Amino acid sequence: MNSTLAHAAPPPPVGALLREWRQRRRMSQLELAGVAEVSTRHLSFVESGRSVPSREMLMRLAEQLDVPLRERNTLLVAAGYAPLYRERHLGDPQLSAARRAVELVLKGHEPYPALAVDRHWTMVSANAAIAPLVALADPSLLEGPVNVLRLSLHPQGLANAIVNWHEWRAHLLARVRRQVEVSGDATLGALLRELEAYPAPAHAGAPTHGGETNAVVVPLQLRMHSGVLSFFSTTTVFGTPVDITLSELAIEAFFPADAATADALRQSLQADSYKI
Repeated sequence: MNSTLAHAAPPPPVGALLREWRQRRRMSQLELAGVAEVSTRHLSFVESGRSVPSREMLMRLAEQLDVPLRERNTLLVAAGYAPLYRERHLGDPQLSAARRAVELVLKGHEPYPALAVDRHWTMVSANAAIAPLVALADPSLLEGPVNVLRLSLHPQGLANAIVNWHEWRAHLLARVRRQVEVSGDATLGALLRELEAYPAPAHAGAPTHGGETNAVVVPLQLRMHSGVLSFFSTTTVFGTPVDITLSELAIEAFFPADAATADALRQSLQADSYKI
């Protein structure tokens, strides 16, 4: 017998997983039982392993706990049920309509940059306006799957071109921390620790704290050959997905945060070139 398999820890029971998700959402048993319309006693029995929830009850609890689709399958398997949600590759023919929608949004956003990322911030697609931005990074970071967070904050990535590095870093790390808290994803947790360990670029200086600002969003300010470009971003996700791949896909679209940036991007489009 393989010693690794022999000593592998058994998967957690469904009750322990539910309790972990409830605690992650900072809900009491009474609160969860109330919104899920089950008795507190029954919920307590499920969490302690004295009772196995029905498939319907399990999905109702997962819905109220906002458990991601991937982890809902884990709950189902732990309770002895078959997984409910499929995970198709983005190239699967059944996702062709969704894939076309993503490409349409990306292309329609030009001359402004936009890209699509998966749950670990790996870039799965991008429009042409992204090219001059990522060209600021060392080519080694563009080999294989490109992680856009690593590309943004790595010392050999865009870090040296980001004017407001401390502010943008704090914004990105806060987003990833929130994702880790919501999803419990170990890979995202490891990525967060990696990002936190990156040193500040020489131009960044000391971080500033407090002070008044007229900004309503955190901008991304990049020093390009043509000057400093300033962007704010929005995130678009699919509504009510029942496929794991689609549920974890997001489009990050960047808009000009000032008139100078808008003019530079419009000129790049008129010149049929994205050299900015």
